[in-house]
Amino acid sequence: MAKTPAAASPVTGNVLFYTTPEPLSRDQHSGLGVKRMEKPFGFAAEAHVVPLTVAEFTFASICYPIIFAGDQYMPLGVLGINQGENLFVHEDGSFTVGGYVPAYIRRYPFVLAADESQNRMVVCIERNASIFSDKAEADLPLFQDNGEPSEYTQSAIKFCEDFEGERRRTESFVKLLRDLDLFETRETVFNMPKEDGTTEPVKLAEYFAVSEAKLNALSGEQLATLRDNGALEKIYNHLTSLIGWDRLVAIASDRSIQRAGLVS
Repeated sequence: MAKTPAAASPVTGNVLFYTTPEPLSRDQHSGLGVKRMEKPFGFAAEAHVVPLTVAEFTFASICYPIIFAGDQYMPLGVLGINQGENLFVHEDGSFTVGGYVPAYIRRYPFVLAADESQNRMVVCIERNASIFSDKAEADLPLFQDNGEPSEYTQSAIKFCEDFEGERRRTESFVKLLRDLDLFETRETVFNMPKEDGTTEPVKLAEYFAVSEAKLNALSGEQLATLRDNGALEKIYNHLTSLIGWDRLVAIASDRSIQRAGLVS
């Protein structure tokens, strides 16, 4: 279980959204609280891809593409087609109504980080997050007057611990797919209309995806195993989600038109 240290200790790692993480400490953070924010997602406005856990595939697949990337074949939700632009986060910090908000975003500004000096995971906070304020001005305290974590903080810590468990389960899922050699390199190409009426192919992304041909070539026993352990459902969630590239292009095009002032 992750620990809440009494004093700051060194942590390691480079994690999306977190630039100044500090180990959560009653000594250093007892005077802090959080403000209730109706539209708190502005920090994710430039994240066009966000890590996903396998447990989220069902929900994410109806909103945006799920791809695999990097040496570890990390599952990612694609929330934009241009680097630095999240099409689901608006200028006021709101998330698109009906869009699935990844758990990776929802856990912010809390996170688990490795404390190598003690070989354990510790709970950290992004100290500069806009949600934090002095306890006297906050809606919810981080710590109670007796020094114990507040109900809000306990819930946030539990969320981080659950997320870590799902992250490990996701690693096992990816390993299973790799052991079965199910991945292939795939490209997504958009045919950009030109003024002369023709189109020009533009590559939007290159990533790893499950090969339907390789999946169909598995034995009946292998497919039954994937079905029984729940992996087959998640594979089809991933494959279905790739239709979402067209939706992203449509959203991006609409946003560009609005920014150009061509529509009200």
